[in-house]
Amino acid sequence: MKLLFIHSDYLEYRVTEAVKGIAEPIDEEGKSGRMEETLVVFIAVEKGDRQNLDELVTRVDAEVKKTAGILKVKGIVLYPYAHLSSNLAPPGEAVAVIKAMEKGLKEAGLSVLRSPFGWYKAFKLSCKGHPMSELSREIHPEEEKEVVSDAVEAEERAKSDWFVLDEEGELHSIKLDSGRVGGFDFTSYQGLESFARHEMAKSRVTKRKPPHVELMQRQELVDYEPASDPGNLRYYPKGKLVKSLIESYVSEKVRETGGMEVETPIMYDYEHPSLKEYLHRFPARQYAIQTPNKKVFLRFAACFGQFLMMHDATVSYRALPLRLYELTRYSFRVEQRGELAGLRRLRTFTMPDCHSFCSDIGMAKRELLDRFRLSKDIMSGIEFELPRDLEFAIRATRDFYEEQKDFLVELVKEWGKPALVEMWDERFFYFIFKYEWNFVDALGKASALNTDQIDVENAERYGITYTDSRGEKHHPLILHQSPSGAIERIIYALLERIYMRQQKGEKPEFPLWLAPTQVRFLPINESHNEVCIEMAKKIHARADVDDRDGKIGKKIRDAEREWVNLIVVYGEKEAKSGKLPVRFRTGEIKEMTLEEVEELVKKEIEGFPYLGLPLNVLLSKRVKFRG
Repeated sequence: MKLLFIHSDYLEYRVTEAVKGIAEPIDEEGKSGRMEETLVVFIAVEKGDRQNLDELVTRVDAEVKKTAGILKVKGIVLYPYAHLSSNLAPPGEAVAVIKAMEKGLKEAGLSVLRSPFGWYKAFKLSCKGHPMSELSREIHPEEEKEVVSDAVEAEERAKSDWFVLDEEGELHSIKLDSGRVGGFDFTSYQGLESFARHEMAKSRVTKRKPPHVELMQRQELVDYEPASDPGNLRYYPKGKLVKSLIESYVSEKVRETGGMEVETPIMYDYEHPSLKEYLHRFPARQYAIQTPNKKVFLRFAACFGQFLMMHDATVSYRALPLRLYELTRYSFRVEQRGELAGLRRLRTFTMPDCHSFCSDIGMAKRELLDRFRLSKDIMSGIEFELPRDLEFAIRATRDFYEEQKDFLVELVKEWGKPALVEMWDERFFYFIFKYEWNFVDALGKASALNTDQIDVENAERYGITYTDSRGEKHHPLILHQSPSGAIERIIYALLERIYMRQQKGEKPEFPLWLAPTQVRFLPINESHNEVCIEMAKKIHARADVDDRDGKIGKKIRDAEREWVNLIVVYGEKEAKSGKLPVRFRTGEIKEMTLEEVEELVKKEIEGFPYLGLPLNVLLSKRVKFRG
């Protein structure tokens, strides 16, 4: 907002003509006005001024009252004056701001004359001409204060005891001292040691750029979007394909095991009693925004919509355990600037979110174990080698650990190697227990992928009930599971693992079902282009053709740099023999027919979703998204 203050002997005005489409309605009295011994406030309301309106009006009125007090005047003229700014707010917003100013100044005991908005006016003004008779001010709304839940603050204060639970059920107390973790022999579990060090230090800040960032940019998968809020990324065609395939794969696996897919809103009323209370039980920072009707927050998970849906549902014990599922495109969390790092930690992400409603702790444990195995199936399909590639974490209250130790040991045995245990003496959150599978990247930073939790609060908070065999109503336990973790974080983990394997001399590649280009045909010269194009279109695979001018060696190197899984060079020899020299990522070259190549691809991607080539089949016609 821009303001011009004029200390005047008088100001008088009369309207001459309405500005079409924006003039506010006025009666006869409002068509003219005069005030003597006044502070005239010329006002230009700018875009964004209505955001956090109460705070802005309080500050503007305080500035007007302060100036009026210095000048010893009791009369204020509020005069809309668009010429002070080229960044004007919409008329409706401007009128709302000026009316709010008028109301606040009148309540402070000042006499206020407001000239009408949206009218051409003739006016006369007599400026007193002393040093303070002409003043300008520029006032903007302060940034919305960050909405930080009580759980975030509790998490920061929380005192944890740390252990390693092995497959024999022995609990080893561990401590962090001078960067080393003592109390357990980590010789055969270096990944677990790195994970423990990261978790016990409780630092998410990233001081170096993670290696996956260069890979995601070089491969034209994902990139930063400077025009958006930090932690909101852009996906190029190849990245969108990879993301969509993983989304489809995870969703189908959940549906196969009884997950009923739903869709719920991405924003909710900040003042809704159940929601507001839950906000402070979840350790996440929220985006809060002002709509025309109310203050809302953007969801950080699917919990809100699914719980409100279950509040309205009629549920028999026969329907339990009951699974609701949503692929939350999108979820929002205001992660701190120093914690944002490529795809590892974002402010906007896609979370497969599944809630199971269970009658008691026995059913909850059986359901949790079933879903544990579902996650193993999903993560193995994405080609994570379990348990080698990930680290298992258990977080629980001491009471739950002591009561359910046999069950936790069963989970560790199911996992196949020792787990890190974080134990609290008191419960800070809505859950008494959760587990996570964590990926440790090239910088030693750990990120949780899939997780499951036992929630003992929210069924009562949201009024969710089921009816037992005697017709009595009870609140179920709720399990919160993401069977894979955020889709973006899956891509991050795949890229980081590719980088780490490159450091050991392995060639980078995606699993065949995720590869943007599965097969590339390289015609030796232009005369073979058409045949290669026909083969690329005929084969049921994401196949393209490098029809650009250039030597075949360069074409092979370019395909290698793009991580193309199968490379086929085609010339006179291949035209005569009908055999194709298929170059694999291992460096092996195998003679195959086109039908055999198609069968190989079909066999490798069986059971996985399929999408067509995301780019033009001809490399000569492709867009280069990064310079």
